[in-house]
Amino acid sequence: MAETSERDGSTAATGDDRPDRRPKSADELRDLYADQAGWMGRLDWCNRLLTGRYRRRLFWNARGRVLDVACGTGTNFRYLSDAVEYVGVDLSPAVLREADTRFDELRRGGTLLEMNAQALDFPDDSFDTVVTSLSTCTFPDPDAALGEMARVCRPDGRIRLLEHGRSTVGPIARFQDWRADAHYEKHGCRWNQKPVAVVAGTGLEVLSARSSALGMMTGIVARPGE
Repeated sequence: MAETSERDGSTAATGDDRPDRRPKSADELRDLYADQAGWMGRLDWCNRLLTGRYRRRLFWNARGRVLDVACGTGTNFRYLSDAVEYVGVDLSPAVLREADTRFDELRRGGTLLEMNAQALDFPDDSFDTVVTSLSTCTFPDPDAALGEMARVCRPDGRIRLLEHGRSTVGPIARFQDWRADAHYEKHGCRWNQKPVAVVAGTGLEVLSARSSALGMMTGIVARPGE
């Protein structure tokens, strides 16, 4: 496990974390998720089994009005405090329908909106906390999406990201590199990105970063830059 602290904010990310391929458009991603929404909902238990501990560790102390960007089928919702005011956005109406079902199962309220992460329809400084999970790998323009998260987050708020990326274990990393193009074509996911480098390149101030699962899962806490 590698970690940087909120005191020094240092990272050790190096290399090219953005493979040179044409990004899928928002319309292409919307169509892709329309096809995948059903099994995403059915396999939510598996998602929770594999990533639940990391979501809980990162999101349990989110406070105030919380925006969940690219909320998908609503997996993050169960790891947030009952006290937060939840707003989830996603560009896919199909996955939002799955998320709405999950809210009913949990018997908790929340607001779900169809919205592009790269053009959030909220005023500046609207949220105390912004969360997102496994999403920067799919955004056509990660800089734009992260910039929007910073814009709608209050200056004293926090942006909490759980991301996956290139393993720190050589053979696994080489396999990810080898399969990167095929994986992106099928799932719209850059699975060999380097999350800390992606976030640090946007002007956000990275306060802490913690990697787990052979370096493939990274929890990042950041705040809007000056």
